[in-house]
Amino acid sequence: MADTEQQPEQPGGAELRRDVSVWGSYMWGFADVGADTYVALGLVMAYAQGATGLAFGLAGLVYIMIGLAYTELASAYPVAGGGQYFTLRGLGDFWGFVAGSALLLDYTIDIALFAVACAGYVNFFLPYLFGVSIGAFSVDLGPFRDVRWLWALETVVLILVLVWLNVRGIKESSRLNEIIGVVVIATEAGLIIFGFLAAWRPEILAWQWRTQFPSLYNFMYGSSLAIISFVGLESISQAAQETRRPATIVPRTSITLIFTVFIFATAFSTLGLGMQLDPHRPSWQVLGAAQDNPVAVLATGIPVIGLVAGPFAAALGAMILLISANSGVMSASRLTFSMSQFSFISRWFNAVHPKYRTPVRTIVVFSGIGIIEALLAFLTGPKAMDTLGNMYAFGATTGYILVFIALIRLRFSDPYTPRPYRMPLNLRIRSREGPARQFPVLGVLGMLGVATILFMVVLTHTIGRIAGPAWILLSFLAYAAFRRKAGFPVLGSLPRNWERQQMEVLESAEEYDLLEQYRNALAERDRRRRPAR
Repeated sequence: MADTEQQPEQPGGAELRRDVSVWGSYMWGFADVGADTYVALGLVMAYAQGATGLAFGLAGLVYIMIGLAYTELASAYPVAGGGQYFTLRGLGDFWGFVAGSALLLDYTIDIALFAVACAGYVNFFLPYLFGVSIGAFSVDLGPFRDVRWLWALETVVLILVLVWLNVRGIKESSRLNEIIGVVVIATEAGLIIFGFLAAWRPEILAWQWRTQFPSLYNFMYGSSLAIISFVGLESISQAAQETRRPATIVPRTSITLIFTVFIFATAFSTLGLGMQLDPHRPSWQVLGAAQDNPVAVLATGIPVIGLVAGPFAAALGAMILLISANSGVMSASRLTFSMSQFSFISRWFNAVHPKYRTPVRTIVVFSGIGIIEALLAFLTGPKAMDTLGNMYAFGATTGYILVFIALIRLRFSDPYTPRPYRMPLNLRIRSREGPARQFPVLGVLGMLGVATILFMVVLTHTIGRIAGPAWILLSFLAYAAFRRKAGFPVLGSLPRNWERQQMEVLESAEEYDLLEQYRNALAERDRRRRPAR
């Protein structure tokens, strides 16, 4: 087959409109990442116990390095596709597909996990309305015990509503995201400030640290779940192709988001461990038992405002979690579109509805997978959230490792692309050809940190170490069948003109200074390569 036939369509040929501002870019990310604490707090408390603050802190340090890596790559390569695109660019088609399939697992779990969590916060009101908790609506199905059928039904209905909305093309506007994001930030900040002033007691925190420290196994389990508090940075890099002047905006918004979420996650865990939510039980047990709505339970325990703050936090949590579930529906369609452009999957997935002009096949297929994942998780009984968190952590850490490897590789294979932001702590390595290479020491430390978390996921999460690799394997079989049928190499890469695409992307982003730098760097490279006369 000729190269011209194998050359896939490049994203630069069909540009997305660049309308996302600094505030819009920040809120795009916060609407996704900001919801994670509402999910992770109870899960981590249940296992990390008195060391929950340490678990969040360690996961947060790794997350900061992940965020800095994404900031560098998204500002240098402002193209939709996120980690899948960066890995493709740095490591080739096969590893780009692996990263894409891991992220696609995350997006389907995103749909399931956040829909389950949304329904969990809605169920916070059951005792007020009916005088019973969600545990009263459970059945035994053969070998499966305590299946929360009402919670499962609520989750399926929520996902079906999201499918219907997305097929019709009705999405939440960025303005609505911004309004909800402001309310969430103000609410979380208010809860933290008022909670520390009115309810936090350091002696309770110290007592739990001394007497309620978990076993090594439980600490590893909790720490591996803590990473899901910080998943979602992918959304800013996905939006980079729609961001005005991404070289300036992406570093600002990414770094601000990194530290905002880190502060909130560590503050909530520290606050929760220092409150007396029940005179007969440690606070980690109270919040660990409330995995369906931990932030609402924490807010209820704050004196004076708790009576109002609890229900308000539950309602707000349900709203932002529903938006995050919807972002999973939309992100899955965006990612599969990018993967089809690069000939990773069939263009069958890009078919649009004849009336609503939306990618109906992608929406229905991957939302359907999300429903199946949610229902299977509910078969584990009260541990449904835990099961989905397992899978979420596996997909995220797998993708992040490949992104770190791609970043290191691109520092050497593509030193000519201007990098408006570069991860700190670099070693300068001289080169006979072209500019000096900058070896990212922090990138290596980040990769090792993510690899450690992935190791803990595989070691401590039975479902994660089986279902996660099984997803990757099944995805690869589908990828191999498609590539063979199309006449494309399975393990090799198709020819791609990355330099032309990079120039088109920088021009569309109106980054003319960077475009000039890039052209000059390529010209100097070509001059060096010419044989002396």
